Amino acid sequence: MARQKIMSSRLKEEIAKELGFYDVVQREGWGGIKARDAGNMVRRAVEMAQENLAKQSQNNQK
Repeated sequence: MARQKIMSSRLKEEIAKELGFYDVVQREGWGGIKARDAGNMVRRAVEMAQENLAKQSQNNQK
């Protein structure tokens, strides 16, 4: 099964900066981050998606 690109590079970089490990990404690439950081990044992406869906839902009800 082929891997799908789930998050854009820009979104990943934005979240890594927000969570404070973007410097590691710049030095070592995405393979250099800790599993915990990767998990936190996914968690934050899910939170952002949920926030966007809630906003869309509110806008559709208006």
